[in-house]
Amino acid sequence: MITKEGMVTNANTTTAWVETVRSKSCESCDACDSCEAQEKSMGMTIKVNNTINAGKGDRVIIGFKTAPLLKMSFMLYIFPIILLIAGAAAGEAFAPRFKMDPSLTSVIAGIISFALAFGIIRKTGDRLSTNREFKPFLVRIDRKGTITPPK
Repeated sequence: MITKEGMVTNANTTTAWVETVRSKSCESCDACDSCEAQEKSMGMTIKVNNTINAGKGDRVIIGFKTAPLLKMSFMLYIFPIILLIAGAAAGEAFAPRFKMDPSLTSVIAGIISFALAFGIIRKTGDRLSTNREFKPFLVRIDRKGTITPPK
């Protein structure tokens, strides 16, 4: 599990908004919009379910399970390459049947399957965005009001 320290800036019985310091890895993350990252700021606010009854000013630890992160990494980085290679191989295998140039058919089928991979990723991402497994969560409360939010 990946954890990060932050401070609750607003909370109600169901939701907490946790402000934390953005790490270097956030700069290149494609999902930074889901964290409501603030432009030109080292801070970011993350909306999480308030499962531990955290209140405004509480210093908390938020977590993210690693298994879903690995699944998403596979979907984003490996899956398109697998479909590209499979499409290129299928294009080359079916080229003689259609009396076409194997290289050209391979390139066309590879590009189509690569684009198909991103369509699948988009559809899967929309479905997974509502799945709790892929969202950060509150782990525990550390101390009340001992840190100030990053500016």
